[in-house]
Parts: sequence; C-alpha cells; structure tokens
Amino acid sequence: MQTAKFIPDWRELVRFAAPRPEPTLIRDEDGFRVLLAGLEPGGGIPVHPERLAIYHILEGRGSMVVDGERFALAAGATVIAPRGSRRGIEAETRLAFLAVRVGPELDEAG
Repeated sequence: MQTAKFIPDWRELVRFAAPRPEPTLIRDEDGFRVLLAGLEPGGGIPVHPERLAIYHILEGRGSMVVDGERFALAAGATVIAPRGSRRGIEAETRLAFLAVRVGPELDEAG
C-alpha cells in the first residue's frame, strides 16, 4: 500500500528545461502516473497520441493542441485530453504544469 505524499511547494521539485521537459515523477502506480514538469520559453512536447491525461497549469503561458484544437494556457487552466488523442505543448514563457495520466499505456495501434 502506498503512503500519502505531501508536497508543500511544487516549486522545489520542478525542473525547467528545453527543448523538452525533464519531468519529476511524483507517483507511478498501475495505470496511474502523476508528474510535474517545467518548460523554458520555446520548449515543448511534440504532438503525439497518449492515454487519458489531465494537465493543470501552475505558472506561465503557452498553448496546447489536442486533436488539432489549440488551447491558450495560463496559470489555473486545466486541459483534459481523452485516451488516444494527439496532443502537444508549446511554452511561450517559463511554463510549469502537473500532469496526471490514467489508464493503460497506448500500444502502436492506439
């Protein structure tokens, strides 16, 4: 059984990077992964298919594309991307986010 995890300040764990994030894995259980990531301006995650995921923006500005639809990101924004959707992130400023991925990993067929 996993124990509770308390993170008093996410800023102590985030690592800002470019061109791609270097996420901090907070929890990784069967079918459930929580990570904290930071991007430097101009950094991003290329569009790719992924399992069901929730992205909550902690600070900064950027954009996220989910199946061709672009969303403006700012602190407080949340995006829920369905299983198999193609998504990517672009940072305009330093961008920090919490991501929760749920369900089985996608295989090559999606």
